[in-house]
Order: sequence, then C-alpha cells, then structure tokens
Amino acid sequence: MNFILHAHSGLRWIALILIIFAIVNALRKKGVSLYEKKDKMLNLFAMISLHTQLLLGFILYFTSGKVSFTAGWMKNATTRFFGMEHVLLMIAAIVVITIGRKKAEKAEAPFTKHQLISKWFIIGLLLLLAGIPWPFRNLGSAWF
Repeated sequence: MNFILHAHSGLRWIALILIIFAIVNALRKKGVSLYEKKDKMLNLFAMISLHTQLLLGFILYFTSGKVSFTAGWMKNATTRFFGMEHVLLMIAAIVVITIGRKKAEKAEAPFTKHQLISKWFIIGLLLLLAGIPWPFRNLGSAWF
C-alpha cells in the first residue's frame, strides 16, 4: 500500500502541472481562431492524470488508516479531512474539469474552446488546491 500512497502523492505534481499548462495554454490562445491537436491532447492528458489520481485515491480511501469511520471521526481533523473533505473536493474538481473539457470539445468556435477550458479548468484547479493536504493544514504526516 505504501507504493500506492507514494504514487498518489507524487503523481499529484504531474496532474497539477498538466492542469496549469492547460490553463496557461488556453489563456494564451483565447483570441486565437485555431484549436490544434496539441491543445486537445494537453487537455486530455490533464484530465486523464486526474482520473488516474482518482483511481489511486479510491484504493487509498478504502485501505488507508487515515480514513476511519469510528465514533468521533468528524471531530478529528485528520480523519475528517481524508474521510470527507479531501475526497469530496477532489471528486468535485475532477467532475468540473471533465465537464469543462467535454463542453470545450463540443464547442464549434476554437476561441470558445479555449475560453471554456480556461474557465472550467481554473475552477477545477481552485478545488484541487483546496483539497490537497498541504503541510500547513496540520494533518500529521499527511504527505506520506
């Protein structure tokens, strides 16, 4: 299980970097009338990286000691965060990014595709950042 925890923890950086690159790319090309294959692939890989994180996260959710639904689990910051807050924020972020990518792919105008990606991916990124167990959150050894 340690391997999955380290993979989930390490792959988060790849997912965040891909999301940020997709947002920057979309913002740079907002007024451009071209939506190239590389734009589509960047958005796709960003979304796939999040879905991979979701799968790893679900394995951890059901096997990790940090998720415990014993009496008083909501009073403990660590078990509440990993048992409810983290999972809900991450699922919400992944749903938002997936919907945004799907809407962008269905849009007719290339500049609309870039606008939709930037808008939906920024909202998703904010949810992701809110749900990460940052060291300043005092959740014990949350990073590993």
